[in-house]
Amino acid sequence: MSFRNSRKKVGLYGGTFDPIHTIHLIVAEQARDALEIDEIWFLPARIPPHKQTKQITADIHRVEMIARAIAGHSDFRLDTIELEREPELPSYTYDTIHILKERHPDIDFYFIIGGDMAAYLPKWHRIDELILMVQFVALARPGYVMDNPYMRHVIETEMPQLDVSSSMIRKKIAQGRSIRYLVPEAVRMYIEEKRLYEA
Repeated sequence: MSFRNSRKKVGLYGGTFDPIHTIHLIVAEQARDALEIDEIWFLPARIPPHKQTKQITADIHRVEMIARAIAGHSDFRLDTIELEREPELPSYTYDTIHILKERHPDIDFYFIIGGDMAAYLPKWHRIDELILMVQFVALARPGYVMDNPYMRHVIETEMPQLDVSSSMIRKKIAQGRSIRYLVPEAVRMYIEEKRLYEA
């Protein structure tokens, strides 16, 4: 007789989400389905280590766009843990996982990354400790070869080969072009209402 692991499985999906778009939601849903994860938590980052010189939209707007984007999914939730840190501190995944495991000792966490991020795992902050703390999940993405020593610790799963990025969306808005269907309609309306990303 087999018994299902009673521990809750939660997928963590971090990023700037500037703005959150349809592919973010597809990635989250594909990971949830493929790994039979109970919930996906979206973790907007304040200052990602690889984007410290880039101007990022105010937290209040990015949080609201995520909230609107995931409002219709009962297994998606928003967690602002990375926005609780001191403004001058970068968002290291190691620190986030350490805090979450202390807060939720009864949860098994899965950290969702794209193939582009998987390629840089050897350069992640305290990666040798991090891979023992959380299960990484990498979703295949066009043009990236996931091949480094840390990949043996990573679960690989496929995702639809769709190439949409937040930078593409910001550029389209600045050029006055349509982003309809690239982002959820509630997000598109919020962007228009707040006049975000306009040139």
